[in-house]
Amino acid sequence: MDINPKLVRWVAVLPLVAVFIWSMNIAVTRYVTDFISPVSISFYRWLIAFILLTPFTLPQLYRSRRVIVQHWKQLAVLAAFGMVLYQGLSYSAAHYTTATNMGIINAFIPVFTIIVSIFILKEWPNRFALLGCLISFLGLLLVIAKGQWANLLSLGGHLGDAIMLGAVFFYAFYGVFLKKWQLKIPLFISVYVQIFFALLYHLPFVFWLGLDAIDARNVWSVLYAGVFPSLIAPLLWMISIQYLGPNRTSIFMNLMPIVTAVIAYYWLSEQWTVYHTIGTALAILGVLLAQKKIPAPSQIISE
Repeated sequence: MDINPKLVRWVAVLPLVAVFIWSMNIAVTRYVTDFISPVSISFYRWLIAFILLTPFTLPQLYRSRRVIVQHWKQLAVLAAFGMVLYQGLSYSAAHYTTATNMGIINAFIPVFTIIVSIFILKEWPNRFALLGCLISFLGLLLVIAKGQWANLLSLGGHLGDAIMLGAVFFYAFYGVFLKKWQLKIPLFISVYVQIFFALLYHLPFVFWLGLDAIDARNVWSVLYAGVFPSLIAPLLWMISIQYLGPNRTSIFMNLMPIVTAVIAYYWLSEQWTVYHTIGTALAILGVLLAQKKIPAPSQIISE
C-alpha cells in the first residue's frame, strides 16, 4: 500500500507502542506473581476482554454466525494454543524466572514457528533459515545457562525458562495454524470467539484451584492485562500490518527483549548482563537471517 511518507513515520509509532504494551505485560506478569495465581489472572484477563468486546461484536457476530459455526473447531484449537497454553504457561513461568529472560525467550517465536511449519505445513526452511535457527538456539542456550555453559547441567535451576520455552513452542503452533487455515473471519470476531473458548477451558482449573480475589494489590495488573495486551496492542498491530505490511511490521517484534529488559531493570530491579546482550543479539540475528529469502534463479542471472 502506497501512503504518504509522513504518514508512514506516524504509523511506525503504532507497532512500537504495541511492542511496549506486550513488553510491559511481561513485566506486569512477573510483578504480580506474589499477589495472584496464574489461573486467576489468566481467567480475569480474558473475562475482562470478553466483557469489553461484547457490546461491539454482538451485531457482527450474528451476521458472521454461519462462518463461525463452520469453523468453530479451528477457533477452539486456536484458543487452546494461543490464549490458554501460551498465556497460562507464561503466567506460570513468571514464578520461576525473570521478566528479562521471558522477554528474550519470547523473541524465539519466529524460529519455533519455522520448526513447527516443517511438520504441519511441510515447509522446509532454506539455508538462511537453518543458519538463523542455529544461531538463535545458541543465544537461547546462553541465556538459559546464564553465560556459563556448565550451568546447563543443573536442570533444577531452569524450571521457569523451560516453562516459558513450552509457552513459546505452543504459540508457534498458534501462528502456523493461523497460516494453514487462513480463516475468512473478521479479526475481532475471531478473537472474541477464541476468548469465549478460552474462558470455557479455564473453568475446570477455576473449579479445582479456585480464584484469588481482586484487591488493591493486583487490580491494576489484572485490568492492564485485560485491556492493553489483549485488545489495544492487537488493534495497533493490525493497523500497522495494514499500512506497513506484515514483513516491515514483524521487524519491530525484535525490540521486545530490549524493551522488556529496560522496563524490568527500572521497575523490577532486574540486572542486564553481558550474556543477556549476547543472547539477545544472537536471537535477533538468527530471526533476521531466518526471514531472508533466497533469490529466484532469474533474479540471480539478472543481477
